[in-house]
Amino acid sequence: MTRPCQAHLDLSALRHNLALARELAPRSRLMAVVKANAYGHGAVTMARELAPRVDALAVACLEEALELRESGIDCPILLLEGVFSPDEWATAVRAGCWVTVDNSTQLQWLEQSRLPAPASVWLKVDTGMHRLGVTPDDVPAMHARLMASGKLAGAPVLTTHFARADEPEQTMTGEQLATLHRACDGLPGLRSAANSPAVLAWPDAHLDWVRPGYMLWGDSPFAGPHPQADRLRPVMRLLSSVISLRDVAPGESVGYGATWRAERPSRIATITAGYGDGYPRTASNGTPVLVRGHRARLAGRVSMDMITVDVTDLPEVAIGDAVELWGQELRVGEVARHSGTIGYELLTRMPSRPPRVVVA
Repeated sequence: MTRPCQAHLDLSALRHNLALARELAPRSRLMAVVKANAYGHGAVTMARELAPRVDALAVACLEEALELRESGIDCPILLLEGVFSPDEWATAVRAGCWVTVDNSTQLQWLEQSRLPAPASVWLKVDTGMHRLGVTPDDVPAMHARLMASGKLAGAPVLTTHFARADEPEQTMTGEQLATLHRACDGLPGLRSAANSPAVLAWPDAHLDWVRPGYMLWGDSPFAGPHPQADRLRPVMRLLSSVISLRDVAPGESVGYGATWRAERPSRIATITAGYGDGYPRTASNGTPVLVRGHRARLAGRVSMDMITVDVTDLPEVAIGDAVELWGQELRVGEVARHSGTIGYELLTRMPSRPPRVVVA
């Protein structure tokens, strides 16, 4: 008998979300972002499903790429943060990785390196995010140095990253896109700008390559409804069950710190899932939890291994009843909003403790 807290992974939902990205950007090549253990879903399992269906994968660093290579995944893999030391250039190229260049130091390492084969490079342009990338004014010179290095397999892809694409009403994304076009005007090389929210909401940003990440896992990157994001299907369902029930009298408290107190005769269900399983400790009283398909509310502070839920208004609840902490009927983004964070964080911080159960 196993503890019932499990993360069920629906590969058909992953394929559905990928097909939506293809549908929205039919003329673009598609790079699936599987960094941070595929946003907590399991990088190897997800990459094996994606690799035959995409043009490339992307990870944050060389270690993540080598894990995929050692698992037999042979499609192109882009290192989104590039290399962190000169010796990584040869290792990355030997592993068939594409490499982002974001500054002159990385470029100097490339120029001084002895590579086993020509390198495929993406030149990052800082169009307003101010995190990675060369300034727009420096793009021509950096591009020229790359082309003159004798180390490239072809012209670099010119790429940027959006700061506010998840806010469709804001103008910054259009301004960043215009900056990219101006900075790269006349330079050879494909272009890439669109992350998940831009794939969904900014068709002018699709360009030659799109880079969906978060949308592949089935949650909306937007704070409110969006016609395309609403078509996504969650890949992960975090499930558990009721393990204990008790009646709590008015005025009595539940959980650490006595942060929840009964205002009426209450029925409290204890569920075996807590922050040790990836459920956020910051989830506030009233955070929705599905018990046998019905909405209940969190009652008391999240513990390491358990949460307590007010099921007073639900039909008869019994030990063993199924619980969904997030998934198809209760999106991870909604839980995140009750927890003062975003769905990205909840998914990527999923520990290994809940067994992953893959559903084809």
